[in-house]
Amino acid sequence: MRVILKEDVKKVGKKGDTVSVADGYGQNFLIARGLAIPETKKSKEILSKQKEEEAALEAQREEEARELAKKLETMSVEFHVKSGVEGKVFGSVSTKQIAERLNRQGFQIDKKKILDTAPIQTLGTTKVRVELHKNVIGTINVKLTGSEG
Repeated sequence: MRVILKEDVKKVGKKGDTVSVADGYGQNFLIARGLAIPETKKSKEILSKQKEEEAALEAQREEEARELAKKLETMSVEFHVKSGVEGKVFGSVSTKQIAERLNRQGFQIDKKKILDTAPIQTLGTTKVRVELHKNVIGTINVKLTGSEG
């Protein structure tokens, strides 16, 4: 029996895949639980239309990510930290702090999307890479200024 999966099924396939399974498994498990639909001419047409719409949406998301990357490259996120003699920083700036500052500035970026995970411990400007989309990586300038104290 050939079915089109509506969701990811472990050891069978991913959403949208057309797979061949045993008749009983397909009918009594996959279709009964709403995980798949039988493969027919109509269901193939619907699937191809859904894949086209999904591809168009994905292209739009990627373009939006590229525009966001251009905006982020021009801006700078500044942190004021305590430092000692010769610019030694007490503490550090983490990805969580960078993400929070970006969110306050109107950019919704998850801290897990920041690729450079090492805390910033030096004064000056550091470039930090951010994954905005699976094909788009932007950079943010993070500037640390210090005061002796």
